[in-house]
Amino acid sequence: MTTRGTGKSSGDGSDGRDGAPRRRVPRPTSGSAGGGAARPRPRTRAATPGPRPRRPADGGPRLRLAAPRPRLRLVSVGLTLLLLVFTVRLLQVQAVDAGEYTEKAKVNRYVPVALSAERGAITDRNGAELATTVDAYDIVADPYLFTPKQTDVRDAPRRAAEVLAPVLKADPQEIRAKLATPGSRYVKLASMRTPQVWNKIKKLKSESAEREVAGGRPDVLGGVFPKKRNKRVYPNGDLAAGILGFVNAAGKGRGGVEREHDKLLAGKDGKLVYAQSAGRRIPTADAKENPAEPGSDIELTLDRDIQWAAQTAIEKQVEASDADRGYVIVQDTRTGEILAMANAPGFDPNDLSAATPGTLGNPALEDAYEPGSVNKVISMAAVLEEGVAAPDTRVTVPNVLPRGGHAFHDDVEHPTWYLTLNGVLAKSSNIGTILAVEQLGKNQKQANRILHSYLSDFGLGRRSGLGVAGETPGLLKPAAQWDAAQQYTIPFGQGLSINALQAASVYSTVANGGVRIEPSLVRGSRGPDGRFDPAPEPGRDRVVSEKTAKTLARMLESVVDDEEGTGTKARIPGYRVAGKTGTSNRVDPQTGRYRGYTASFAGFAPADAPRVTVYCAIQNPTEGSYFGGQICGPVYHKVMEFALKTLQVPPTGVEAPPMPVTFGAGTDGTGAGGDGAAGGTGPAVGRAAAGR
Repeated sequence: MTTRGTGKSSGDGSDGRDGAPRRRVPRPTSGSAGGGAARPRPRTRAATPGPRPRRPADGGPRLRLAAPRPRLRLVSVGLTLLLLVFTVRLLQVQAVDAGEYTEKAKVNRYVPVALSAERGAITDRNGAELATTVDAYDIVADPYLFTPKQTDVRDAPRRAAEVLAPVLKADPQEIRAKLATPGSRYVKLASMRTPQVWNKIKKLKSESAEREVAGGRPDVLGGVFPKKRNKRVYPNGDLAAGILGFVNAAGKGRGGVEREHDKLLAGKDGKLVYAQSAGRRIPTADAKENPAEPGSDIELTLDRDIQWAAQTAIEKQVEASDADRGYVIVQDTRTGEILAMANAPGFDPNDLSAATPGTLGNPALEDAYEPGSVNKVISMAAVLEEGVAAPDTRVTVPNVLPRGGHAFHDDVEHPTWYLTLNGVLAKSSNIGTILAVEQLGKNQKQANRILHSYLSDFGLGRRSGLGVAGETPGLLKPAAQWDAAQQYTIPFGQGLSINALQAASVYSTVANGGVRIEPSLVRGSRGPDGRFDPAPEPGRDRVVSEKTAKTLARMLESVVDDEEGTGTKARIPGYRVAGKTGTSNRVDPQTGRYRGYTASFAGFAPADAPRVTVYCAIQNPTEGSYFGGQICGPVYHKVMEFALKTLQVPPTGVEAPPMPVTFGAGTDGTGAGGDGAAGGTGPAVGRAAAGR
């Protein structure tokens, strides 16, 4: 069977017979010659976009691909909505709630630490430290860092307490309870621990962290931190505690110099803020620090060695006399500076647990009491300055003196004494003092006014000018308010009240040639930059003339030198000593009634070139003697001798010329005999106030 020349192609484009290429014959186009109807031009493969759809193998209809644009639109809408959600949340976090999240981040990441300023030291006049500051630490913790969420340990507070309790010497249950405080970010586990204690805790923290890294037990000490503090230390124990005061647990000065100059001593605290993670500081993170400003040092006028001598002497005598308390004041007569101010009993500011409210203050400034015969020096100053009597003026002193409905006595029963004015002071005669002071005015009211003016000028009835809180001004009523008894008892030191510093200041005024210098306790301050800022100059006032002051000094020597004087136990070999004894009835602060005595002694040395004043008072001695000359005279002797040697004051070169104490019997004297010798029927007033 033969094939036609026009048979089908073989599929490779060749002729079916001999494989020669088949020539494609173009078909007539529309409108071609032949006039037939135009056929649509078939679509070539090259004109079809994309791959040609394949016919299914089973001969079914062809698969058509979906259009991609709807899907792209859907995806775009979804992404847009998602980005919109993120954008809204971002705006909320960074704009609306930014402050809240910032604070949360700070709480969890940044730790603020107060930097305590180093408190300034308190030194004596020679630079010896009386109060200083050493490093200490409060051990604190963040309970949030002990929660199961932070430690992955259910009982982290208990585990931490078991480790910390032996080091802190505390109850484990108390520590556990603090570490488990709900909702708290700060608790104090211990206060004022030494650097050695913190070093032990730091070592335990490091070991705990290393075990956690090595895959061992979880770190339960990450939330324990140190808070650096400054611990106040008083190197000399109770020495000068009444002056220094103390610092409470909050670091605030309480009492004495610590309180009066707290702002200057305290300085200004600083602050450190650092980043932390899991309870540990991040060393590479930024930290913000405002450094603390140290406080200034305070330099006092005290001499530590003289303070020790005064405190030792008064403590021993108070104990030997079984007295309530006692005080000693040592003052530089030329400058008014306080060299020592000792109280017994005292307290140790390093350990207040053993202190009582009655010992925490400074009784030498706070106690008001009737001075007794040490106050007679003011009466004598008034008499001499007003020119109504001289040291050799004769005074006849009876055994009893009736005045104002009362009968006044000396400390002992005696026949009529024939004394000079100097003898009245030397033998500390109450009656002789009353008779001498009566000469100040034409009548008793005028005499009272004149005496009151001298008492006030010497500093009685007002604060001394030391500027220490709690100091009593004492009690000195206006002369017009003196009752019938006071106008006669005040001349010999009863019916008014003073403090110990006021008494010392009176004798320093006499020693300084009649010029009163306000007492001072602070010489100045030294700032962190080393600059010394001196204290203001104290006020000065002339009270009596230099002549009167020198005369009084000579009369006061008779109290010590003359065998009939009451102050012989105050003698110091090689030095001329001026002084006066005092023994007064004491008002019991509990009952307001007279009970017991106040024994005292005041004086200065060398009498010919005064340098140091010493005043001693002992309240309510109940063992042995209660006379000031007997129990305070020896204290004066010990303290004055030590002070003179410490200050290298040379001995006196010339002995004092004697002054008469008595005159011959039967010779009339100023204020003598007459009605003064008459008896009286009133109560015995001032019996023991002569001050032996």
